[in-house]
Amino acid sequence: MKLLTLNTHSLIEPDYEAKRDAFVNFIAKEQPDVFALQEVNQTASAPLLGDVPAGYYPCPCNMVLLKADNHAAAVARMLEERGVHYHWSWLPAKIGYDRYDEGMAVFSRAPITQTENLLLSRSNDYSYWKTRRALGICAGDVWYYAVHMGWWKDEEEPFADQWNALEATAGAKPMAFLLGDFNSEADVRGEGYDLILCSGWQDTFRLAQQRDDGYTVVQAIDGWRDAPDASAKKRIDQIWCSKAVPVRSSRVVFRGTQEPQVSDHAGILIEL
Repeated sequence: MKLLTLNTHSLIEPDYEAKRDAFVNFIAKEQPDVFALQEVNQTASAPLLGDVPAGYYPCPCNMVLLKADNHAAAVARMLEERGVHYHWSWLPAKIGYDRYDEGMAVFSRAPITQTENLLLSRSNDYSYWKTRRALGICAGDVWYYAVHMGWWKDEEEPFADQWNALEATAGAKPMAFLLGDFNSEADVRGEGYDLILCSGWQDTFRLAQQRDDGYTVVQAIDGWRDAPDASAKKRIDQIWCSKAVPVRSSRVVFRGTQEPQVSDHAGILIEL
């Protein structure tokens, strides 16, 4: 079984369409069982999407309709054109960069039987850039959550509060994976990474029999530009499991070595 996570930086990324093609080609080749995406954008002012690709499973209480340039819908359609079918769901959390409906998507080879819309932040203001949500899908008897967290030292929207909200729901499931951009550096002690560990969750990177260095960000990116170590390499994109599971491998993808760069983040691909 293969799982993948990637912060896509979609629509904003230079050469976006070419990078989207490269990503879809990789998915069509590797066919991960589940992949979770963050910064899955659509232009808020764009016209509605007329023909929704097959496999779409709406998320409860999502009042934002799919628009014509929705990144997840484009990926689903392009995969379908390549003869690769996924079930998928999309959930926007906020207005990003003053123009996008910014959210998350989860794609599953197995049918989606349930979805969850979790508010993680104190704010529930869709126009506020610090509002955070998580999208959960159930496929088989396992839950998968696409996660894009805030920062540890943010006094207004602290990571710890968002984690407590996520863990209260995801931690109650018999089996769950958290896939995403945690904005919490794995090499820094006493902050978000350690909080997740102390909550009993398992970092699949540490469980993997084979792994690389795990770093998914190697330059200054939005949200980290004011940090003292803004340009230092970081392992902030992670895949966690509620139980210890046998992990064959964990590797960084889309960082310009084996695969082209498609975002300001690289992704993580694990094989169970």
